[in-house]
Amino acid sequence: MTTGVRRRMGVDERRQQLIGVALELFSRRSPDEVSIDEIASAAGISRPLVYHYFPGKLSLYEAALKRASEDLAGRFEEPHDGPLGARLLRVMRRYFDFVDEHGPGFSALMRGGPAVGSSTTNALIDSVRQAAYEQILAHLGITDPPARLELVIRSWISLAESTALIWLDGRRIPRAELEVQLVHDFAALTAVSAAYDDEMRTLLLPMFRDEPADGPFSDLAARLIALAS
Repeated sequence: MTTGVRRRMGVDERRQQLIGVALELFSRRSPDEVSIDEIASAAGISRPLVYHYFPGKLSLYEAALKRASEDLAGRFEEPHDGPLGARLLRVMRRYFDFVDEHGPGFSALMRGGPAVGSSTTNALIDSVRQAAYEQILAHLGITDPPARLELVIRSWISLAESTALIWLDGRRIPRAELEVQLVHDFAALTAVSAAYDDEMRTLLLPMFRDEPADGPFSDLAARLIALAS
């Protein structure tokens, strides 16, 4: 009879393994419903050993959220080549990839789970929003945004969050439609703001002027014209 030899992991490697296991479990169920015993079993170690690396479920949950938030923030990174509408659509597809793959964990991150209200969780959520905000500004080529533009971008980011959360509750609207709709929402929000502010009009006019006829922004314009007629 032969027996397998289990390789001994280093401290950091074991911590990363536990975070990965926790994320996998959180992707299927709310963190509130996942126990330390389940995490230990999935990792192939004992419950006391989990506590050797993390003092409690809250610290493991926060570590898992940190990795997830970094992944989510990275979904907004996009090369600055090509029309803005097409870039935003690719961003939304990657964003919904994450939401689709990590539904319960995404809900826990945005709605609150075991760490609801903690400074760590709030900071992680804010870091994702700030990363998204900075990426959108970079795509617009603006470093010192006026107040109205900051309001538009941050409002759109909040809209994307709430849309994803509502979609997860039953997925009653085709995901692809929502991805395009959110890009249209961005164009609509900026257009309304530009209609009230000359500075916004000057900043955003090139964004619409350079859009191709088959792009999502042009598609929105065509839909609005059809609606008005």
